[in-house]
Amino acid sequence: MADILLDVQGLQAGYGGRQVLREVSFRAGSGELIGLIGPNGAGKSTLLKSLRGLLPAEGHIKIKGKSLGDYIPQDMARVVAYLPQHSHVPFAFSVREVVLMGRAPHLRWWQREGKQDVRIADAAMEYMAVTDLADKPVNALSGGQRQRVLLAKILAQQTPLLFLDEPASGLDIFYQEELFRFCRELCQAGRTILLVVHDLALAARFCSRLLLLGGGRLLADGKPQEVLQTQLLSQAYGVPVFVDFHPVTGHADIYTRQPASEQRLLPLLLGGAG
Repeated sequence: MADILLDVQGLQAGYGGRQVLREVSFRAGSGELIGLIGPNGAGKSTLLKSLRGLLPAEGHIKIKGKSLGDYIPQDMARVVAYLPQHSHVPFAFSVREVVLMGRAPHLRWWQREGKQDVRIADAAMEYMAVTDLADKPVNALSGGQRQRVLLAKILAQQTPLLFLDEPASGLDIFYQEELFRFCRELCQAGRTILLVVHDLALAARFCSRLLLLGGGRLLADGKPQEVLQTQLLSQAYGVPVFVDFHPVTGHADIYTRQPASEQRLLPLLLGGAG
């Protein structure tokens, strides 16, 4: 794999005395759009936090050939942009102010944003279709609007590596697809993105590669059609999962079947004798 940006070997991580991930190893190269998939509690968010240095972890993590522990915070912020699952803006900052915060890693502590920083922030807002919200307080926006603003901030940070934890959360179907197209365009331009995805059909359409987590381990790593297999998904999610790929579009239809226990319990829950 040429131009390796991220090299993870034997990663073990957790929190609260509980081990969540065990022996996770993979590499990510320039231009890859990598979806992290798996059931709730599989460790997807834990993985991103560990790679960003926000959780203690064992093993070896190298970013651009440099060990994670050797980075100072500002240098790390110039290399990796991280959007957590739940982002909170504590004060009534305007949209423009929040997006300009993405330029902070490129400035000295005494510097203010220059004309070029403002141009970059304006371009990020336009790209994420939030320019008309520029002067509004972020806390007054809807969840979907706020998510697009935070993505504009990440874009303004101009890092080669992006970690996005459920970035489509709160977005309607149009903006979900726009988000994935946006990520794909960034990767085609040379960026590398790791993002947590719950919609497996979207992951199949847009991601160049998937990492399937389950039971604290990396169960599969490969192209979407290699990873989205009935046996692998059933193992990861603990229920029978079925996958069909459309012969023309290649889009994935992924579904489960109602367990017999649910069929038996439903009449009772509806007021029957059971």
